[in-house]
Amino acid sequence: MELFPEYTNLTSSPPPSPLAARMRPDTLEKYFGQEHLVGTGLPLRELVETESGLSFILWGPPGTGKTTLARIAANLTKSDFHEISAVNAGVADIRKVVQSATESWKLKGSRTILFLDEIHRFNKAQQDAVLPYVENGTIRLIGSTTENPSFEVIPALRSRCQIFRLETLDRGSIRKIIFSALYDKENGLGESDITLQEEAQELIVSHANGDARRALNVLEATHEVALSKKEPSISLARVEGIIQQTATLYDKKGTEHYDHASAFQKSLRGSDPDAAIYWLAKMIAGGEDPRFIARRLLVTAAEDVGNADPQALLLALAATECIDRLGLPEARIPLAQAVIYIAKAPKDNSAICAIDEALGDIQKKGRSYPVPDHLKDTHYKDAKKEYGYGVDYKYPHNYPGNFVEQDYLPKALKNRKYVDDNRQDKKE
Repeated sequence: MELFPEYTNLTSSPPPSPLAARMRPDTLEKYFGQEHLVGTGLPLRELVETESGLSFILWGPPGTGKTTLARIAANLTKSDFHEISAVNAGVADIRKVVQSATESWKLKGSRTILFLDEIHRFNKAQQDAVLPYVENGTIRLIGSTTENPSFEVIPALRSRCQIFRLETLDRGSIRKIIFSALYDKENGLGESDITLQEEAQELIVSHANGDARRALNVLEATHEVALSKKEPSISLARVEGIIQQTATLYDKKGTEHYDHASAFQKSLRGSDPDAAIYWLAKMIAGGEDPRFIARRLLVTAAEDVGNADPQALLLALAATECIDRLGLPEARIPLAQAVIYIAKAPKDNSAICAIDEALGDIQKKGRSYPVPDHLKDTHYKDAKKEYGYGVDYKYPHNYPGNFVEQDYLPKALKNRKYVDDNRQDKKE
């Protein structure tokens, strides 16, 4: 007699994989996007297709095909494939892969690929643990990261790996991926004969923001709803119901944070108010701290506008104060006001050039000299009488026009010019 008869007929097979996993291509011919890397004769394609044993790191946004390329490399080279995530793995997991790789080579002569997902999550000690096995060829490492490897991967490991930058997938590639999934009868949704309305497709493409996984997840969700309601096609309204808000490609704690700040500041410096407003909006939509944005405004007002329009710095300062008084979303308005003003303002970078040249003289060239005696403080007893300080100082207000010729720099820097009124943006 069964204790739980209601469960006796349940299947032992696991639930079906998500559409994004089922549609993962296993050959380069089925791989969409990244033509600048996987085109015929290009270095990444050569590494994926050959058993060279060379390791590489794939750097790019989510959903751009990093894991797929690693698996294709394993398939094409008939290598044993071990995938671990740096989020929840450690040195012990690395040792297990190394042991397996050693045994596989001895028994079958098969190479082993270790795919280390989110390699930037490994600390220095953990990355050091991988290094000797990459160096002696026990494993071929393929790492993936959304962060700049120059900051997140140790130099010794970087020097033993080629680094390839994957770009956000263009809209055409996303459309091809959606089309392939919709009509693929083996792994995709083709058995249902449900179509996708053009407006709905374009919304999915826009929402994906270059992320194939996101596009396929939305497609699968809307397809399931349409299937359950026996609708012949996926409508725009159906997609809008699934998508609440378009995702913003912005990581305020990683490389995206600095890249967007750089684009923002360079647009201000380049006098392009439209671009500056766009990057401002991108940072706000991504949840960036408005105080960080305000600091970029203040720096640009002083560094790039400077004395060409001193009002710019005051407006940036006022916008900064508005953040605390108003908060978002209202503070977006004074921020935008300041951004437009600073972008349109005339530019003069003499302030940063002057101070950096003076600091360079002092800190790098050893030109740190004492104050000349005639400029030293005389507001204490015996300064002039005992030490001769201030004796030859000429008080400008005692002269016509409140000006008198005298040396204010140390003698060794006589006639040194830091402020050049004719200088025009000579600092990069």
